[in-house]
Amino acid sequence: MKKTMTILLCCVGMMLHAQTYQVPKREFRAAWIQCVNGQFQHIGTEKMQQTLTYQLDELRKDGANAIIFQVRPACDALYSSSMEPWSHFLTGVQGKAPSPYWDPLQWMIDECHKRGMELHAWINPYRAKMKSAYPLAANHICKQHPERAFEYDGLMVLNPALQENRDYICTIVEDILNRYDVDGLHIDDYFYPYPVPGVSIPDDAQYQADAQGYHNKGDWRRHQVDLLIEQLNSTIHRVKPWVKFGVSPFGIYRNQKNDPRGSKTNGLQNYDDLYADILLWIEKGWVDYTVPQLYWEMGHKAADYTELIRWWSDHASARPLFIGEDVERTVKKADPSNPQSHQLPAKMRLHQENEGVQGTVLWYAKVAVDNIGNYGTSLRNVYWRYPALQPLMPHLDNKAPDKVRKLKAIDMGTHQVLMWTAPKAKQWSDEAVRYVVYCFKQGNDLQTDDPSHIVAITTEPFYEIPTTLGKGKYVYVVTALDRLQNESKVVKRKVKLR
Repeated sequence: MKKTMTILLCCVGMMLHAQTYQVPKREFRAAWIQCVNGQFQHIGTEKMQQTLTYQLDELRKDGANAIIFQVRPACDALYSSSMEPWSHFLTGVQGKAPSPYWDPLQWMIDECHKRGMELHAWINPYRAKMKSAYPLAANHICKQHPERAFEYDGLMVLNPALQENRDYICTIVEDILNRYDVDGLHIDDYFYPYPVPGVSIPDDAQYQADAQGYHNKGDWRRHQVDLLIEQLNSTIHRVKPWVKFGVSPFGIYRNQKNDPRGSKTNGLQNYDDLYADILLWIEKGWVDYTVPQLYWEMGHKAADYTELIRWWSDHASARPLFIGEDVERTVKKADPSNPQSHQLPAKMRLHQENEGVQGTVLWYAKVAVDNIGNYGTSLRNVYWRYPALQPLMPHLDNKAPDKVRKLKAIDMGTHQVLMWTAPKAKQWSDEAVRYVVYCFKQGNDLQTDDPSHIVAITTEPFYEIPTTLGKGKYVYVVTALDRLQNESKVVKRKVKLR
């Protein structure tokens, strides 16, 4: 009874919040789909496709517009690769192709694009083998070049200080970009391995042999990771200038006790423990977006969510900043200022109060789809209830495509269809790849900044007007979007529904 009452109170709170929450027109709304938890092992092609289809359908209903899909967990692949073996986390045997055969990355690109979602390919650059015991395939990098990896607490890790490893990682990325129409390339928080008390990274001899001018091993290690990030950024934008390079670091950059710029926290640090200088990468323009993993709750003693979202908004929003959210912890922890509610409403208020925040990535897809704590219902009814365009990335492209041509409404007898022609394009930055359709009652202002008027974001040059709309006079507006979702000028058409 108590649990039922709590759910009812949360629902009432959501309804009240819906009346005041301003849904932004541009917002990154994504979810991570990971494989390293073993959810896809041994289930076979058909079952995996069914599972992913259900998750994508539910996330689309929730309002998601992007998926971050793990395709290279440990120097192996959830896609067809001539350089690395099929993943242990796909078939249960590294190097064994799926049967019946399919390419999960290509399938996900097709399915996401059909639903109007971006697909960001998520790789782990350095991790070469997980702790779990499984044999490596003959063509795995640790079999071919064992001298280029080191063992750390049961993991195998490509040595970040070797240029041949940086070149190898970038070659893998270039291969993905050349063969797959991904919208983003994403890496997570695993740089140098997470520290284990009493276990040292075995790089003393290498540092002493070639310190590269660094008098501190921490600075030397950070430099090795910096070199990879810079090279990855250069590789990605040389091959496909529109593909977004994103990084999802651990949620604490540095604690204030170690750095005046740091947050008022007391936890593991990207800079000191993982040797990842996120702020430098943003300052240098080596990443296109950042997703700090703020998996803690509001009021956490060592890593308070409120402190951290404000810190990241203040320090890391020179490039688009999205927040990594732990769905389960959010709905299992009470709001400190309203103990009868979980923390989702309060956290979403913080998203809007911190202007540097432009989106959310859910950890992880299945938990959101399972609708734990009514999280998914809250997204589709309140926070993501209208469609959203992607945040702008003017550092990659800031020029909108030309407007659509020949917009007309065709009466098909039982219904009407809007049709138009794509604008002309000379290069990738001019090409229209999606269209936004808005609907207004005739006589109303054409407020295209209001996402409640968006009825479709589509790759097709047509839109079927629903027969359920009701009789009356309407004005439809169509705009074109390029690959980075710069929006063209409007073209409008009056439509009378009988």
